[in-house]
Amino acid sequence: MLRSLFAGISGLRVNQTMLDVTGNNIANANTTGFKASSTVFQDTLSQMLTAPSAANDARGGTNPVQVGLGVQVGAIATNLGQGSAQTTGRATDLMIQGDGLFVVRKGQEQLYTRAGAFTFDETGALVTPSGSRVQGYALDADGAVSGDLIDITLDTSALEPPVEDGVQLTSYNVGSDGTLRGIFSDGIQRDMAKLALADFNNPNGLEKVGETSFRASANSGAVQLGVAGEGRRGTLIAGALEMSNVDLAAEFTNLILAQRGFQASSRVITTSDSVLEELVNIKR
Repeated sequence: MLRSLFAGISGLRVNQTMLDVTGNNIANANTTGFKASSTVFQDTLSQMLTAPSAANDARGGTNPVQVGLGVQVGAIATNLGQGSAQTTGRATDLMIQGDGLFVVRKGQEQLYTRAGAFTFDETGALVTPSGSRVQGYALDADGAVSGDLIDITLDTSALEPPVEDGVQLTSYNVGSDGTLRGIFSDGIQRDMAKLALADFNNPNGLEKVGETSFRASANSGAVQLGVAGEGRRGTLIAGALEMSNVDLAAEFTNLILAQRGFQASSRVITTSDSVLEELVNIKR
C-alpha cells in the first residue's frame, strides 16, 4: 500500500511540474524570441520481487518480476525551433533566420539571446530593452573583422579611415551579414561594425537566465563566436522580430493531459487510503 501512495505522490509532483512548464509557455506566447519548453517524465527505481533466471535442462528461463516506485521529471527540454517573423519596419529590430544567438554584455557577464528588439541609447550604444549591450566586431579599412568583441555603437571616432571634419552620420542600416552601415551627410556609406553571433555544440544545454537570455553552461559546450552567414550561423533580417515558438494548441492539450494525470494520481492516493482504512478496521 505504501508503494502506491508514494507512486501517487510522485505523480502529483511531476504533473504539477508539467502544469508549471505549460503555464509558463502560455504566459510567454507573445514574448519576442521566447523558446517553449516541454516536460519529459521517466520512471524511478523498481523493486525486485522475483529475480530473473536462466533456462536449464529442467525448466525454461523466467523474467524479472518488478514493481515500479513512481515517476520523476527526467528533463525539461527547450524547443529551439524557429519562431515566426513579425515585421516592424524599425532598423534596429533584427531577426536571425536560422541558427545562432545574438551576443550581449550585461555588466561583465556575456549572455546570448534570440530576441533582437534593440535600440540605440543616449550614448549611441546598441542595447536590449533591459540595457544589455549588443556585441560585435570592429572593421578595419578593408571592411574585415578585426580584434575582440566590442560594444556596437554609433561612435564614428574609431573608423578607419577617419571621417572628415564636418561630416555627420545621418542614418544607418543593418545588412543580412550583420554589418552596421552608416550613411553620412556627404552621401558616402561606411561599414562601421559587424554584429557577432554565437553558436554552441549543444544549445539545449544553455541555461535560461531571464530577459529572454541564456548563459553558457558546463553541458552547452564552449561558445563559438562568428558573424551571420558563417558556418552554421543564419542570416539577419532587419526590420523584423522573431516571435515566440509556443504552439498554443499543443499547450492547451498539455494542460488537459497534466490535469488528467494529476486527477488520476490523486485517485491512486485516495484509493490506497481507502484500502489502508479497511485494513485498520479488520482489527475492530
